[in-house]
Amino acid sequence: MRRVVITGAGSINPLGHSVAATHEAMREGRSGIGDLDIRDVERLSIRIGGQVKDYDADARFNRQQQALFDRFTQFTLIAAEEALAQSGLEFSGQLAAESGVVLGTSGGGLGTLDDNYRVVYEEGKNRVHPFIVPKLMNNAAASHVSMTYNLKGPSFTVATACASSNHAMGQAFWLIRGGAAKVIITGGSESMLCFGGVKAWEGLRVMSKDGCRPFSANRNGMVQGEGAGVFVFEEYEHAKARGAEILAEVVGFSMTSDAADIVMPSQQGAARAIAGALNDAGISAEQVGYINAHGTGTAANDKTECAAVANVFGQHANEVMISSTKSMHGHLIGGTGAVELLACLMALKDGVIAPTINYEEPDPECALDVVPNVAREASVDYVLSNAFAFGGLNAVLALKRAG
Repeated sequence: MRRVVITGAGSINPLGHSVAATHEAMREGRSGIGDLDIRDVERLSIRIGGQVKDYDADARFNRQQQALFDRFTQFTLIAAEEALAQSGLEFSGQLAAESGVVLGTSGGGLGTLDDNYRVVYEEGKNRVHPFIVPKLMNNAAASHVSMTYNLKGPSFTVATACASSNHAMGQAFWLIRGGAAKVIITGGSESMLCFGGVKAWEGLRVMSKDGCRPFSANRNGMVQGEGAGVFVFEEYEHAKARGAEILAEVVGFSMTSDAADIVMPSQQGAARAIAGALNDAGISAEQVGYINAHGTGTAANDKTECAAVANVFGQHANEVMISSTKSMHGHLIGGTGAVELLACLMALKDGVIAPTINYEEPDPECALDVVPNVAREASVDYVLSNAFAFGGLNAVLALKRAG
């Protein structure tokens, strides 16, 4: 089987408009969550979120492009540009035919949908822009990345709620490892911070009004975020032959279904996904130094995830570092795993473990090393990235330090 490495990374998210800015914020334990600046915010009971601030679409895209690009697509293209610039890849001939795009999203063009519902229902208009469907469709971002960079291989979108990015990156890993592609642009994006998006999540009663505090006994819910993370997954020998810088190696992936409840997580399903990723990577639990947790800040998710880790890791569960960067950037839903993978790269490449900020009170049901409040320097060889979604869909990635 072919080895798979990461040779480029890009992002725009609540912590920064680049990977470097994101890593700086993670090192500092700085929050990107604040007051929402969206239309009709006064009609919401939840008025905070991880919003991408100081973003000017006009500075990035012309009027014709903005007619086609929902905000989630714009974020994807910005992140993809950074990732591909770092990788140094250009696509033509046979390489273009052997390269593709696999991206995750849950809401897709929800902002576009929200805007146009207003037009027809609130404003009473009978016509909308002719490109609304191609603008809001979930595969829009993947399609525009493929067209922008001449990627003619397998290209598609994965939508599995909060696990979308991890499922997408897992498929990218398997496509390259199995020989179906040489390069896959992968990751995910989301932009659901519009009135309709937030109002729908309010109905679930899982949202916090004052902040995200994963694993802390006084946690009271999740906080939504937005943004994108995009990576260049590449076949190792191809990357080596062209002298590319390798950021990390992807060594394992597993996905499971709880088959139990549409919203309540299952310890057994999560544990099977974690164990499956270790097995696929051919490593033991003791070799893992860091886990980027799903860690939403809800009572049910956090204790279930900690129990799953304890179940798989045994005694080593007390030694492995586990943190939730959602405490800083919020829950990017379909894009969250992609932005969280940046914390995994920082751990492997820079030896810096991102903290779980806002940690205030120990919880006996989350009695693990959650790297509270302050980033930590540590050398790790292997990391896991967890994603556990509504619908009982679990996806776990295993990465190895390059070299």
